[in-house]
Amino acid sequence: MEAPSIDTVYQAISALYDNPNVNEKEKASIWLGDVQKSIHSWKVADELLHQKKNFQACYFAAQTMRSKVQHNLSELPDDAVISLRDSLILHLESVSPDVNSAILTQLSLALADLALQMPTWQNCVSDLIKIFSNKNNFALLEILTVLPQEIDSSSLKLGDNRREQIKLDLRGNSPIVVIFLKDCINSSQTSNIALKIIRCMTSWTQVKAINLQELAQNPVVGLCVQVLRDYNTHNSLHEAATDCMCAILDCLEQNNNGDEVERMLFDSLSALEESYHLAVAHEEEEKAANLARLFTELGETFLERIIISTANGQGHFAMRSLELALVCVGHHDYEIAEITFNLWYRLSEEVYQRDYQQLTDAFKPHIERLIEALARHCQCEPDDQSLPEEGDEFYDFRVKVYELIKDVVFIVGSSSVFRKMFSVLQANLPWEQTEAALFIMQAVAKNILPEEYDFVPKVIEAILSMPEDSHLAVMNTCIQLLGELCDWIEKHPQCLEPCLRFLVRSLVQPKLANAAAVALQNICKACRSEASCHAALVVEAARAADQLALPIHTASTLMRALAAAISRLPHDQLCSAMRESVGVQLAGLSALLESNTELRKGSPTDPVLWLDRVAALFRDVDVAPPSDPSKGHPCMPAFKDAWPVLHRTMQKYVREGRVMERVCRCVRFCVRGTGRDAAELLPALATSLPPLYAIYQHSCLLYLTGVLADALGGPLSAPPLAHLLHALLPPALELLGKPDGLKDNPDTVDDLYRLCVRYLQRIPLQFVESGCCTAVVSCGVKAARLDHRDASCSLMSFLYDLLRLAHESDPATPLGSQINAIVSDYGEALTYALLEASALYLHAYMLSEVGKVLLELVDWQRRHGVDWVAAALPRLPRGRAHATEQQCWQFHQYAVKAVKCKEATRLLRDFARLYR
Repeated sequence: MEAPSIDTVYQAISALYDNPNVNEKEKASIWLGDVQKSIHSWKVADELLHQKKNFQACYFAAQTMRSKVQHNLSELPDDAVISLRDSLILHLESVSPDVNSAILTQLSLALADLALQMPTWQNCVSDLIKIFSNKNNFALLEILTVLPQEIDSSSLKLGDNRREQIKLDLRGNSPIVVIFLKDCINSSQTSNIALKIIRCMTSWTQVKAINLQELAQNPVVGLCVQVLRDYNTHNSLHEAATDCMCAILDCLEQNNNGDEVERMLFDSLSALEESYHLAVAHEEEEKAANLARLFTELGETFLERIIISTANGQGHFAMRSLELALVCVGHHDYEIAEITFNLWYRLSEEVYQRDYQQLTDAFKPHIERLIEALARHCQCEPDDQSLPEEGDEFYDFRVKVYELIKDVVFIVGSSSVFRKMFSVLQANLPWEQTEAALFIMQAVAKNILPEEYDFVPKVIEAILSMPEDSHLAVMNTCIQLLGELCDWIEKHPQCLEPCLRFLVRSLVQPKLANAAAVALQNICKACRSEASCHAALVVEAARAADQLALPIHTASTLMRALAAAISRLPHDQLCSAMRESVGVQLAGLSALLESNTELRKGSPTDPVLWLDRVAALFRDVDVAPPSDPSKGHPCMPAFKDAWPVLHRTMQKYVREGRVMERVCRCVRFCVRGTGRDAAELLPALATSLPPLYAIYQHSCLLYLTGVLADALGGPLSAPPLAHLLHALLPPALELLGKPDGLKDNPDTVDDLYRLCVRYLQRIPLQFVESGCCTAVVSCGVKAARLDHRDASCSLMSFLYDLLRLAHESDPATPLGSQINAIVSDYGEALTYALLEASALYLHAYMLSEVGKVLLELVDWQRRHGVDWVAAALPRLPRGRAHATEQQCWQFHQYAVKAVKCKEATRLLRDFARLYR
């Protein structure tokens, strides 16, 4: 691109913001994007900033400058970088407080990013304070705020060496920054400046640059507490003060501090309870939420010390933080109560891990009050006639309450909670209170002991005798509670039939149908043997699924209930029941295949409707071992009935990814459900899948092949499985070998290597001898850098299993000889690929899998007298962020001696930070 004229740039900016023609706007946007990418954009942006013609041009220039500094600084020679720094300082010096904050922020980010990437600019903080103080404190506050925030920017890739150097510099300069902030507090009383002061303090605190021992003398701490005391403070200032104090508390939690500092801070913050009550009284919900967040952070900061003191039979001053959190849980708005949830999760985890009754008893009162308050928050609106809908905020909140209660209930005991909620049911209260009590009972029902006979029978009796005009939400929660009591019902089979009849009747009500189907599934699954005596009830319900027009997921759940109910029938009866149940679905699917109706998702013309039902039947059938193994699996006839129809479905919908995934899923459950007997259909499956994959490379076909290998792999099934792999592998590798093929097809990578793991586990010799293994390993070396969690996990699982097999196999055997030859051929390239991927491409959470592979690879090298790690390290890129020679040497020393996966993972993570 040639250098554009400034006038042309102005015209394009005007077109982007002011031209009503959408096409012209798009053209301008594309052209300006090209300008930003070009080398000329440095000069263009600088010129626009000097001219200050209008806001749009200045913002475009500031944004361009920030983007170029962040991503393209290497375009400039060293002397130009110094000129750029001076120019940015000049622009920022001239920025006045009335300039749009977006422009100031972008320019400040540009200067901060530049400073972070200029190791030669030493003591940049003190230089900036000298340059800007007494000239433009407003701009300096913004620069000092964003500078610490950018240290961990993933876009800059500073590397740990530079980051540590910068943090050391920040810690050394923090006293003069605190003095500067104090001067700002004394010289300006505006809330806008106060906001910037507090945000600056927060940034420096978050990077651990502030000396915690001097908090008592820190003027910004005093400012924050003052702001938080005043319920008339502007909301943004109040929130900033909360963020700052939470950052300080987080630092306190991670460091050993003097009791004096901790006590001072705790007393100052706990004294804000009165401010919280004032905020509530004046309906300042945002301020109440801020203080709830602060009290929660206060509790989390001191939690470990509270636990230790309480376990030793001593009190701790911070125990009051739990009381403050409970005050917030009592707020009328459930969103404020929700802010405290993480504190209760952490408390329950600490108590559970220590398993000390005296400690558990100490926190019972807190958890009892918590659950009582949550029960109130879970009440629906009295005039609400519908059910809480999945996806709305209240529904999501109740799900979180459900999970929290399940986590903390051991502290007070499930029976105790159940008993208290049962007393609510007996009090003849409004429906919304009754429903909330039932909801809490539902959360603890799974933990009720089978011997409990005081309350559960009465609860079940009350549910079964509910009048038909009961509120819909009460009915729905009663049904869900019944499903959660499935383990109790299993021990009291006399309850089973009336419960099943009640749930089957509930299926006819559309809004209760899903809850009833789930409850049926839970009960039938828990009571398989007893449910078989009442299988006819569930069979009749399943037959009515189409008349009831049940949604896909509800009908599938009902089929799972049916499969569980018929599982323990005598094998001849089970065989008939299964063929009949599957046959009904196949008839619907066959009719659809023969028609030319258009596929409409979720309607009767959607094959998924029938496929999911067949899958559900095979998924939950769980047949008891036959007394006579020669008779075969009782569900195999149903699978043989299903396969031709499923194959036709694949052929018709071969280009529909969603349908193909569901067919493969269906076949998977058929194979899993019938076990080794499914080998009878393996030849048919092995010849049917390759033509489909040749038409369209759906990765689900690879996944299904992996299932076949896992379920049926063995000496007898090796030939058709090997034939299947030979047919599928070339087009799969061809797809991945295209430009960006790995990046564009992570699902194929995932399913291909998952398949190869199964082949390696079940028929390793045939897999290695076929030549497929070599091609897959070669592809794996290239795929190592793919930053897709599932794909990387499957690839690393394959490589790990391959190396383990090389370790465990006798080199004198054909398998051991060939597999060791493959490792010998590709080991060096693989070692470099793993180190490169770890350092430059993969997310930190993915490195544990790489660590396992590297550990095995190093072990192989050690046994064979080679050192590929030493050869790989010097080849890694030496850009702005990289490991020093000393760090590479140290990594090598630790890597070749590592024996545990955690060691290797930690090594890789620490090493990777040097490049990021």
